[in-house]
Amino acid sequence: MRIYSKRLRSAYGSFDRMKKYSLNQAIGLLKQMPPAKFNESADLAFYLGVDPKQSDQMVRGTVLLPHGTGKSVRVIVFCKGELERVAREEGVEVVGGEDLVKKIEGGWMDFDVVISTPDMMKIVSRLGKILGPKGLMPSPKAGTVTMDLAKTIKEIKAGRVEFKTDKQGNMNVAVGKLSFSEQALCDNSQRVIEAVIHSRPVTVKGHFIQGIVLSSTMGPGFRLELADLNVN
Repeated sequence: MRIYSKRLRSAYGSFDRMKKYSLNQAIGLLKQMPPAKFNESADLAFYLGVDPKQSDQMVRGTVLLPHGTGKSVRVIVFCKGELERVAREEGVEVVGGEDLVKKIEGGWMDFDVVISTPDMMKIVSRLGKILGPKGLMPSPKAGTVTMDLAKTIKEIKAGRVEFKTDKQGNMNVAVGKLSFSEQALCDNSQRVIEAVIHSRPVTVKGHFIQGIVLSSTMGPGFRLELADLNVN
C-alpha cells in the first residue's frame, strides 16, 4: 500500500482527481498546491493513440517555449575549424572533436544537450551506447545535427525543448517552473500542445491524443479537458 506524505495528502484532498479541467484551471490548481522545498518543474504528460512498435508512428519534434524552461542549459558542441569560434561566441564552453569523444568515454557527463555538425557524426557515433540511452545523441530530427550552430545554440539556450514518444507510445514534456506566472505556464503549455498536435503521424487512425495530464515534479496530476484544446 502506497503511503503519501502529509503534503501530498493535503494536495490530493483539495481537488477532484477524476475531474477534467481546462488548462487555465489546472495551472491555477497546480500553483495552489503545497510547495516542495525546491522550485519544481511543471510537466505535460501525453497519452497517445500510437503503436510504438511501428516506426512510422514515432512522434518526435522540437518546440521553442515563449518563456523558456527556467533552467540553465549546458550545451556541448562537436565541430571543427571556424565553427569552433562560432560555438564559443554563443556561450558554449566545451567544444571539440576526438578529444571530447574520449572525455565522454572516460565518464564525463556534465552537459544537457549535445550538438554536432554533420561531418563530425562519424566520430560522435562511437558515443551511441553512452548518449543514446540518456536521450542525448545528436539527431537531425531533433535539430541537433546542423551546420547552423549559432541559431541552434541560441534557440536551445532560449528554451527549445525536444519531445519524443517513449516505449509505451507516450511522452512527457517540461513546460517551465512553478515559479513562473500562470500566464507564462499557459503560453508554454499551449505552444507544446500545438506542436504535438502538428506532429501527428499520417498513419495514425482514430484519436491521436487520448489524454493530457499537467503535474509538477512532486505534486499530483490534473487531467485536462481535451475538448477545450481541439486536439483531435
